[in-house]
Amino acid sequence: MAELVSDDLWEQIEPLLPPEPEPSPKGGRPRVTNRQTLTGIVFVLRTGIPWQALPTEMNCGSGSTCWRRFAEWTQLEVWSKLHALLLSQLGKAGAIHLERAVIDSASVRAVFGGRTLGRTRRTVRKPAVSGMC
Repeated sequence: MAELVSDDLWEQIEPLLPPEPEPSPKGGRPRVTNRQTLTGIVFVLRTGIPWQALPTEMNCGSGSTCWRRFAEWTQLEVWSKLHALLLSQLGKAGAIHLERAVIDSASVRAVFGGRTLGRTRRTVRKPAVSGMC
């Protein structure tokens, strides 16, 4: 399998992530590194498998660990910062072609509900035509 988190990608995302905490003095299971967790997250998102079906052979921690870290990083806005960073780099490289951009109206929020052009006609209860004579 191709490497899911390349060194280049890791160099971009590592500064956006919270620092690894110190190991607990009480001991316990060692924490899965951020890079291992990111590999698990990318695998789940690319394949569409459930979090709990993450293969243990990948050495990314459990699906629960990856899901919790994904939720934590989402709250910290890591993904939107990474998105902005990558778009900026692509823009500087001239690799963004905005003439091909598409906006789907189903995903565009009407902030104030949009304009109402006219009154909506009231629907009136009408008896259905009987098929029996």
